[in-house]
Amino acid sequence: MPTGRRLPLSQRGGVRDGKLWKGWDAMKKKKLPGKIHPSKRSREIGLQITGNICLIDLEELKEHEEIRPDYLEELRKEILSDGILRMPIAIDKNSYIILDGHHRLQALKRIGCRKIPCVLVDYQSHEIKVIPWREGEQITKEIVIEAAVSGRKMASKTSKHMILLNGELKHISAIEMLINIPLEKLR
Repeated sequence: MPTGRRLPLSQRGGVRDGKLWKGWDAMKKKKLPGKIHPSKRSREIGLQITGNICLIDLEELKEHEEIRPDYLEELRKEILSDGILRMPIAIDKNSYIILDGHHRLQALKRIGCRKIPCVLVDYQSHEIKVIPWREGEQITKEIVIEAAVSGRKMASKTSKHMILLNGELKHISAIEMLINIPLEKLR
């Protein structure tokens, strides 16, 4: 496997922590409240897929990094060809800042989807770390938050979000399990 390049979505995923995805029949719809401004309602409201994965409106998410157009187009074509999104993205459960999945988000926008499956994590947890992809650069959670809130995106692959799992620091994509959601469910 070449270093520095992420595998295509079709080659990633599988069983995580010994848990097998049970399919779309296992989805449960949470009851939505009456008309409440999005900033006032619980971030967990929406279509719950399984555990801590929910479908979230694309427009509610906050990006902090630019995307690579060449990779975006390759990914968009792959998702369209497959007719499914294989993996959720990782976001902060409170701010909706994207920690992993900027290209998947943009691909779904270009396909015409309105929702995306998201793994919700607590960005303020000591188990979540951010490190730079490139040597010699500085990155902190505060810099990521400022970029997302202000709308001034950083260059692609500036931040690398990591999570402490069983005493080992791993890329945050380690918590993104294979879900294979049909695109019709995201429109």
